Amino acid sequence: MRILRWIFWGLMPALLILATLWSAWLTWDALSRSQNTIDKIESRRDAYAATATAFATADGEAALWRVAQFLTNTPIATAAPIQSSPTSAPPSSTPQPLAQPQAATPFVAPTFFPAPAASIAEMSGTAVPTPVPVIPRNYELINIVLLGSDEELTEDTTIRTDTIIIVSINTQTRTVSMLSLPRDLFIYVPTPTMARLNTVYGIGESFGWSGGGFGLLREVIFYNFGINVHYYAKVNFSGFETIIDALGGIDLAVDCTYQDYYPVEDFDISRSIEENYKLRTLPVGYYRMNGFDALWYARTRRLTTDFDRGRRQQQLLRAIFRAARANGQLANLPQLWSEVTQVVETNIPFEVVLGLLPIGLELDPNMIENFVLIRTYHTTPWQPSSGPYAGQFVQLPNYEPMRELLLDFYQPPTDSRIALGRAKITVYNGTNNPDWDKVAAERLATEGFSAVAGGPAERTDYPSTQIVDYVGESKGSPVAKLLSILNSTPDSVSVQPDPNRTTDYAIILGANYNSCDAPVMGVEGQ
Repeated sequence: MRILRWIFWGLMPALLILATLWSAWLTWDALSRSQNTIDKIESRRDAYAATATAFATADGEAALWRVAQFLTNTPIATAAPIQSSPTSAPPSSTPQPLAQPQAATPFVAPTFFPAPAASIAEMSGTAVPTPVPVIPRNYELINIVLLGSDEELTEDTTIRTDTIIIVSINTQTRTVSMLSLPRDLFIYVPTPTMARLNTVYGIGESFGWSGGGFGLLREVIFYNFGINVHYYAKVNFSGFETIIDALGGIDLAVDCTYQDYYPVEDFDISRSIEENYKLRTLPVGYYRMNGFDALWYARTRRLTTDFDRGRRQQQLLRAIFRAARANGQLANLPQLWSEVTQVVETNIPFEVVLGLLPIGLELDPNMIENFVLIRTYHTTPWQPSSGPYAGQFVQLPNYEPMRELLLDFYQPPTDSRIALGRAKITVYNGTNNPDWDKVAAERLATEGFSAVAGGPAERTDYPSTQIVDYVGESKGSPVAKLLSILNSTPDSVSVQPDPNRTTDYAIILGANYNSCDAPVMGVEGQ
């Protein structure tokens, strides 16, 4: 009994005191970490804003170019026609998918109720589209929309998702496709309204929509594009930085010269914008980027467009994937998942992550296909005549070209693309421009080629790019595709069949090599 009394009256109070102190420390630590996060966001707010100067471009030439780009005869927006979905197989002239289906990774898709057809014919001076036919799926696919949000830039609770990339994972062929949707697509939202695509998530959050921002975005993507998105993952600026920095940075081939404002090394929030920022030029080359540099590269639009920005963001995703797999973080994802969800907001169940992990670990980068929209082909520039977007520049989706693109997006790589990966290509730099061989090799890899950078050529004064064909066969030759990507001509090809070759095609880059085929204006001072 004395022992029990001692435990109750002596030990228990001490334990209670220790528990109270421990709880107090945890509370203080949580508050401290929260305040540190707030301080970081506040200190970087202006720096984040500087990564997208196109919000208020001071450059007169860039502004004129942008206006001229959008000036068209104002079209009459037409509703997408309701028509029967095309049956399975494409025409025989279309290359057929070669990747062999396997047993699909089983998963149960989240419940989804599509929005009904709009009851209003016109809003904001724009014809309201009808729901587009569903894009048919011939494979088991998991679609995840990746969102980059800017709430750290705003003083209120407004959320805009300027990055919208749908990643479609084929669990049968174990291949991946990525599709970037520009933020300025002007689409129907079943609240009802017509709005920019990048505002939909925020509208859903503000309205308390079923499923929140993603619930509304999912309905909008299905209504306007016929794609059922199952899950989402959203990251803000600081979260994006954290991911890149946790990987130790990423290696990236920059294939166009970009110029935008960048914070100075001794950035001081109390000083003027002119003192805190300088115009930075990023030439074509191969770079090691930390989180903030990658964010700057992902967001810059000063001399280019949202369509090019989507392409660059897919580049970054490829680089992140490569780094995570090379460093072992991808293999350790189950152990790191709790840390990932501290910086990434997502509804992807852990068991789905586990089911997809083997695909990521064995995925051939050549089996990742990239899809981006082409302005004036997939979209029509538009200025609403009334409503909250009156006079603003937006983009209306063009139904038929969009549907063709999305049908391809849902298909695995074709036999012709897979054949590109079989050819061994070595790229040499025949100029004094640093790392051009790496830039060209990565560009070719994005197009499906198995290309490696070979370093400097035997000399560095090549005036034009040369291709040496050691295979010497015209049937199935990728030379025409190489010429197109390299912006070269047939007279640059030399055929030298070699049965003992160590590479199938050698590319020697010359001074005329132009790696940039994106809509990017010339930079100041060049």
